[in-house]
Amino acid sequence: MKRRTFFKTSAFASPAVLMGCRMNENEASDPMIKKVEMAMLSMQRASWEQGVAAQAFLESGNKEMTIRMAYEAVLRQQEDGRLSVLYTGNGVTDPAASGQAVLYAAEKTGDEKLREASANMVSYLLTTEHRAENGTLHHIRSGPEIWIDAMYMAPPFLAAAGQYDEAIKQIDGFRKALWSEPSKLYSHRWNTEEKVFVNKKFWGVGNGWTLAGISRVIELLPAAYATQIQKLIGYEQEHLSSILSYMRSDGLYHDIIDDPSSFVETNLGQMIAYTIYTGVRAGWLDKNLIPEAEKMRSAARSKVDEYGYVTDVCGAPYFNAPGRATEGQAFFMLMEAARNK
Repeated sequence: MKRRTFFKTSAFASPAVLMGCRMNENEASDPMIKKVEMAMLSMQRASWEQGVAAQAFLESGNKEMTIRMAYEAVLRQQEDGRLSVLYTGNGVTDPAASGQAVLYAAEKTGDEKLREASANMVSYLLTTEHRAENGTLHHIRSGPEIWIDAMYMAPPFLAAAGQYDEAIKQIDGFRKALWSEPSKLYSHRWNTEEKVFVNKKFWGVGNGWTLAGISRVIELLPAAYATQIQKLIGYEQEHLSSILSYMRSDGLYHDIIDDPSSFVETNLGQMIAYTIYTGVRAGWLDKNLIPEAEKMRSAARSKVDEYGYVTDVCGAPYFNAPGRATEGQAFFMLMEAARNK
């Protein structure tokens, strides 16, 4: 179906700051947020899950929990620099999801071990051999594959660490491999050696990772990068224009965005709402998109059960059925924090 045009065309010039979060003032008056937070803390977490949980606390303005999450990410740092690795971690980019929280904790505590841990994570991303010929990072160590998940994991941390050009380079590399111009959506996995899609489908949460990740990079780039910021804003607007046309009447999406036979899930709507609230606040999305975000937010809130679990998200640990997942909890918090700001 066709949708109205909601996107800003004027230049975006506001510089972003690394530590620009503020306390979520709604938490005290909205017990649902606290329930979701506690349910998230009950979950066992892989590297990207630790990272997105830490980012949720950071953007919610919870200084103490961000620092706690950062210390635990560093506790499980590998010698090669990867953060939050549990025993047999296969991820190349997933460990970087904890990076901005570690940077924040280093700034607030002055702990040199945290600064060193952050520098080691940056070094790993800049020097690892797990990358395509054009320098685009592979997502896993066990095969030459680019995954759309990496849009959220690596570029925001690189930008937060001041590696602006590398952050933009990675976004462009991921986009080149996975963007579908006819559909204006992202496929999931590309094999860089065989030059074939491992998974060509338009996975909902993967597209959500992209919207949220690029929106963070836009916020972190300095004003001197105005041209590059405009390019990234264009990526986001083009993507949103397509993805919003697939929203169901109940404010939810199918797991495979363009496949109505796939299961209905909750998290993509939260991720899109987060992106809209973020973009409207920063001035690169039109405020007329807010009703769309509010519809998705209402749908997500209706899915929170008595224990605080956001139900029917694309569920861990296999992400092939509706269930529960740390990122589903975290993006509820991120959505609420972005709306409050």
